[in-house]
Amino acid sequence: MKQSNYYVQPLGLLRGCSASGEHFECLAGGNIYFSALKIITRTGKGIQQEIVSVEGLRKYLDGLPSDKQDNLSRLIENIKKPRPSLMLNNGLVVNWKKPIIQAVLNITPDSFSDGGLFEDFDVSLSHAQKMIDAGADIIDIGGESTRPGAKPVSIESEKKRVLPIIKSLSGKNAILSIDTRNAEVMQEAVDAGAQIINDVSALSHNPENIEVVRKTHVPVVLMHAQGSPVTMQDSPEYENVILDIYDYLKGRIDFCIDAGISRDKIIVDPGIGFGKTVSHNLQIINNLSIFHGLGVPLLLGVSRKSFIGEISSTEIPEKRIAGSIAAAQVCLDQGAQIIRVHDVEEANQAFSVWNAIGQI
Repeated sequence: MKQSNYYVQPLGLLRGCSASGEHFECLAGGNIYFSALKIITRTGKGIQQEIVSVEGLRKYLDGLPSDKQDNLSRLIENIKKPRPSLMLNNGLVVNWKKPIIQAVLNITPDSFSDGGLFEDFDVSLSHAQKMIDAGADIIDIGGESTRPGAKPVSIESEKKRVLPIIKSLSGKNAILSIDTRNAEVMQEAVDAGAQIINDVSALSHNPENIEVVRKTHVPVVLMHAQGSPVTMQDSPEYENVILDIYDYLKGRIDFCIDAGISRDKIIVDPGIGFGKTVSHNLQIINNLSIFHGLGVPLLLGVSRKSFIGEISSTEIPEKRIAGSIAAAQVCLDQGAQIIRVHDVEEANQAFSVWNAIGQI
């Protein structure tokens, strides 16, 4: 008989108030509160769901078998507890007092939105500085496009693209993440000054990836993707897109912890657009709060994605800024800690207003 899997999704989310007591609980230690929980049980026979108020939660848990009570209590604690700050190798610290902006710097000829724009070293360095000045907290540097249909590049080509810019930016008191799925690139990028590894394969592309993360002690972003960039948009299917992604990310977190990586060093990304239809993407965004049950910070990359273009009939990625910010705000309203963006100035303005309103 298939083992039961349990999930807990916070509902009735509120911002900008000091809610406390029996009716509300704090989400991930931030300024968002929830008033109810959706309790989901998945077995070989299907999926069952119940909605329980925060006020009635203790009574509900007391009436459950001990194993289910223990599992749900652990998930609820994951949802409530504050996320520890990220302590980076260069002495900088990422805390979660405001939305964190991870700015995209693609040094590639074929990325979906800005391919070919920043291949020149001086141009890419100048653009990175402009993004830092505009309010970027993290510069995410990538040398291999992972857009739908993209083909792999050689390790040497990828390193030639990313290492010079990382070395130049490492002395500018900036937080740098390396967007790669290749162990050799990860290692040399960290040696050059990158402080975070962002892997679209969740460390599954190469068996050496986990060793690089373990030895370097840097935080890692584990992203969900169905299939490779070449094939991922060829009719992606799921039994249940939200729970399937949750199970995958939980498995990758467990894999990291078993390898000696601290949970405090792990961030997850559901992977908008990576092996998902428009409907899948919208379901993920609409149900994002369930991923807090994993007990780690959440990163979302919705910027300029094709689902925005399909919804709004906007073919040119650069004209999807408003849609990108709208989608990002829904993620922030559900407690996402990091938003990956192309348009830093616009995102910083929107997120600053969003954050200020929530403090009232």
